[in-house]
Amino acid sequence: MDGLLLGGIYLTLAMGFSMAYGVLHIIDFAVGEWIMLGAFLGFYFNKWTGLDPFLSLPLVFFFFAALGYVIQPILHRVMSGSMGRPVLMGLVFTFGLALIFSGLGQTIFGIFTHSIDTFVSGGSWSLEIGSFFISVPLVRLAGLIYAVAIIVVLSWLLKKTDFGLAVRAVAQNKEAASLMGVDVTKTASAVYAIYTGVSAMTGVFYGASLSFNAMMGPQLTVLAFFVVVLAGMGYLPGVPWAAFLLGFIQSFFLIYLNPAYTLLAVFGVLYTILLISPTGMFRKGI
Repeated sequence: MDGLLLGGIYLTLAMGFSMAYGVLHIIDFAVGEWIMLGAFLGFYFNKWTGLDPFLSLPLVFFFFAALGYVIQPILHRVMSGSMGRPVLMGLVFTFGLALIFSGLGQTIFGIFTHSIDTFVSGGSWSLEIGSFFISVPLVRLAGLIYAVAIIVVLSWLLKKTDFGLAVRAVAQNKEAASLMGVDVTKTASAVYAIYTGVSAMTGVFYGASLSFNAMMGPQLTVLAFFVVVLAGMGYLPGVPWAAFLLGFIQSFFLIYLNPAYTLLAVFGVLYTILLISPTGMFRKGI
């Protein structure tokens, strides 16, 4: 159960990351920093207003979506420069962005660890199955519900709307999509905005479920990268399975073995699967 709930957090952490790569071919090394900044905005929303941090989710989404919408054209300009290596240039740009956000976070918020208190913090839901008694923390259950909601909304957006049709067209062939009347620039900016907004909202749930500080970005980026690569780069349907597998591995080591070896086990699994299938465990990645 703990692995399932942790997997829900990692699912939302990686979903936007995978969508950004699948559509824009951006390997965003700043994903952990977007989550970190979202957690701090939710934390200070509660501190300044006294309202539940979950009420800050629309504010967090629109603030960081607007920031992502502004940054994406700059990122596009860097990637479409004369270097001839767009993916590498995007990686370098977002790595620099991560360093800037991390430095600003440590300067403004300090290096101390915080947690976010919500109306479900400390509560639990008990479930008895035969001789097994399971206690489910409500705050992690809320994170799992949020993850499922994000999947449903993104699936509907991509499959049932004109915007989703434009996004899928851009992902397949930007030139052909442009010739069919799709505004590739605005579509790309909107996708990146959705990615940054969803990632920042994930930070609120992460901070409520675990703890956070201004230096946690690189570790979260590593975990997001693990999920996306294991699922297959750009293959969204594989992300939930990879996220839950990561949650189960981490929970097993945290509860039964030595937590210090968690990352070793995670990347051992990743290395083994990629040896067998370089395009992810479903063999459908880019």
